[in-house]
Amino acid sequence: MKCAVLGDPIDHSLSPVLHRAAYAELEMSDWSYTSTRVQAGGLARYVADLGGDWPPSRWRGLSVTMPLKREAYELARSISPRARLVGAVNTLVRSSHGWVGDNTDLPGAVAAIRERAGADFSCGSGAILGAGATAASTGLALAELGASRITLLARNPGAAGETIEMISRHRGKPVVSVLPLDAAVGGVDVVVSTVPAKAQTPELIDRWASTPVVFDVVYDPWPSPLLSVAPGVAVSGLDLLVHQAVLQFELFTGRAAPLEAMRAAGEKALASRESSMEPSPA
Repeated sequence: MKCAVLGDPIDHSLSPVLHRAAYAELEMSDWSYTSTRVQAGGLARYVADLGGDWPPSRWRGLSVTMPLKREAYELARSISPRARLVGAVNTLVRSSHGWVGDNTDLPGAVAAIRERAGADFSCGSGAILGAGATAASTGLALAELGASRITLLARNPGAAGETIEMISRHRGKPVVSVLPLDAAVGGVDVVVSTVPAKAQTPELIDRWASTPVVFDVVYDPWPSPLLSVAPGVAVSGLDLLVHQAVLQFELFTGRAAPLEAMRAAGEKALASRESSMEPSPA
């Protein structure tokens, strides 16, 4: 059976490393996982070229990353409740009635936080640095963890309306507000950074590093500047990537995923990237 991750850019993706590690661990030699660059606007044509007959022509699942998650939502024949809540699909699973759209980013974020902060962890108040699509899914994850107040901190607060609306749709009805990125917010249990590592200025790091739980969705570079100094519970982008990949693997294969084998493969791949970037001795 064949699976793949699609997006643009795609060369940086660790998804093939994680899924292939799971296949190797479970001796699933008849499964393969590749990466393919698919530009914005090209998902429907790519999927059509895979064929539409059932049983499938060995294609079982597709992991979908930026900028294709909205296109995947429109393409799917049916949508899971959590993907409908997020308004985006990052997982397409082949079925007898077409492609089923799901979203593993939301439950993956919840699982990543609970793994590091404890299975019983609950969040009263959260802050999110950034206000884009990732902020929406992680904001919903904070709402799943019980957050009744969520503050978005954005470079352009005026553009955060869609993200505010999306998080506010959660059944917990959190109060969602937006402030400039350099604002300070007190009494926060969890801060989630969705901004690039290069945007993590010393001032931003000083402001947020002491939050009880610091979650940075960035996994390259690893650790990020923010996580490298956080003294409390640290949740990394690799944690998120592994947990969402675990859920994808189980949706694709119907088998329990070997989480630790997948994590170890991801850590090794990241370490290899870091070492390859070190300057050569003179």
